[in-house]
Amino acid sequence: MQTNYHMSVLVHEQAKKYGDREMLIYQDFGGKEWKSLSWNQVSQTVKQVSNALLNLGVKVQENIGIFSQNSVQYIECDFGAWGIRAVTIPFYATSSEQQIQFMVNDAKIRYLFVGEQDQYDKARRIFSLCPTLERIIVFDPMVHISTHDPNAVYFSDFLKLGENLPRQIEVDKLQQEATNDDIANILYTSGTTGDSKGVILTHGQFHAAMVANSKCVPVNEDDRIMNFLPYTHIFERGWAILCMYAGARMIVNTHPQEVQQSMRDTHPTCMSAVPRFWEKVYMGVMDKIEHSSAVQRKLFLHALNVGRRHNIEYLSKGKKPPVALHLEYEMLNRTVFLLVRKELGLENAHFFPTAGAAVSAHVEEFVHSIGINMVVGYGLTESLATVSCNHLGKPYTVGSVGIPIEGIDIKVSEDGEILLKGPTITIGYYNREDLTKQAFTEDGYFRTGDAGYLKDGELFLTERIKDLFKTSNGKYIAPQMIESKLLVDKFIDQIAVIADERKFVSALIIPVYSLLEEYARDHNIAFKTREDLCADPEIMQMMKERIDTLQQQLAHYEQVKRFTLLPHHLSMEKGELTNTLKIRRRVLNENYKKEIEAMYAE
Repeated sequence: MQTNYHMSVLVHEQAKKYGDREMLIYQDFGGKEWKSLSWNQVSQTVKQVSNALLNLGVKVQENIGIFSQNSVQYIECDFGAWGIRAVTIPFYATSSEQQIQFMVNDAKIRYLFVGEQDQYDKARRIFSLCPTLERIIVFDPMVHISTHDPNAVYFSDFLKLGENLPRQIEVDKLQQEATNDDIANILYTSGTTGDSKGVILTHGQFHAAMVANSKCVPVNEDDRIMNFLPYTHIFERGWAILCMYAGARMIVNTHPQEVQQSMRDTHPTCMSAVPRFWEKVYMGVMDKIEHSSAVQRKLFLHALNVGRRHNIEYLSKGKKPPVALHLEYEMLNRTVFLLVRKELGLENAHFFPTAGAAVSAHVEEFVHSIGINMVVGYGLTESLATVSCNHLGKPYTVGSVGIPIEGIDIKVSEDGEILLKGPTITIGYYNREDLTKQAFTEDGYFRTGDAGYLKDGELFLTERIKDLFKTSNGKYIAPQMIESKLLVDKFIDQIAVIADERKFVSALIIPVYSLLEEYARDHNIAFKTREDLCADPEIMQMMKERIDTLQQQLAHYEQVKRFTLLPHHLSMEKGELTNTLKIRRRVLNENYKKEIEAMYAE
């Protein structure tokens, strides 16, 4: 794999090699038909973007915002900006107005690219609150731009500024001057206080990551890559760029909720995913089996057992399976398991990187057993994704997060925290010298906030040290920030947000009982005990409406989806509160295990 090209020229260099070969497979915004673009076509549009940005007056290392779901235009903007040494700052498509406003102002963004109507509407509403913001450029031609908005243009009109490549000589010169010290991205992540912090990622970090990952991730030009996770996510971003270096075809999935249909339509060989995706696959397959005939169910469960013995008990440990077991597995792999993979659109499955949260051992074993190579890994935005991963064809341990990639120096502190040093580690946080200083040890190791250990060359995670949750969809949640927003409600006395390794945010709420009782009497709601009060449907609906109002400014994935009203206070006696009345979350999770599990019941 050629990994020496600077990202400012990557698309153009690959276009010289692959020419009219298909590069991107995509659907138009709102469209159902799958279309494609060649390397030459994408290279030409990227050049137009670079020229258009110069005509807008974009300077070297100026920050440009991209607020969109995955799209062809997103890729073209990233590479077009890098082509003139500008910096792109990706926002999650579900970001709230408050978050966008903070990021635009913090990074002093003048030009903001947006995807669909929702993103445009949010950007327009915060425009007057962002002094530096000059122009909104809209990808989706179906978006209705307000007639009272002189600051927005469609992407097609923006591209006209670069027609016939009027500034190409300057573009070429800037690309020759590009260095690995140039900043490529600033990725904003949630902090425990709720304010985002911008992780600085340089071209040098990307280069080091591409070199190291290319030695352990065998993607090649024959692969078809489904881009399922948002490009804002460092896991998908790093993976997609690695695949471009390999010359693979990229399938751009714009709407995550439609990914399973997209897979059946386009038959990818590889896809990066978070554990929640495979949990859904597992539940879907097992539900079908549950509703099958007794004979079919018995056959599948037997096949699953054979797959587990063959792929987990032997191959994962580097052992050769017995001949009889191998022959039976091969037969089942060509029949039963192939049918399962075909149903998923994965009949040509190669391998599937999975990270972003802890992977259930049960799900990991299932995926391997049906003949899908799940490559489990671990990383952070600050490490430009991969710190460690399983290596295809080599022994691995279910429950580990693989072998550290080349160039990463891992040290475990006395309190068990994983510390990192190496060429892929961030130089720090944008505009935040204080946070940057806190993030590193005196001898220069980055503090991950994750506890773990190394055993026989593999890395194992145990828990998060930082009070920062990560959902099973790979999104970071700052529980104290959410709690502080909801505690302003007069009916809420105490609240504990639940989210770590869960598919959505929930909460345990202790109401102000005197006010709740007063409300019940005023609305003729009968109750005898606090238990009656906390379980009443009218009370629950009233609380839901109040919570929904308070969390409007939160991103969708940060919002409390379900909650339980507890009929008694949290207490120090039960170990639920510290002496300073801070919540002990681990104790809470144990004491209210039944209530928490009920909120996540399907």
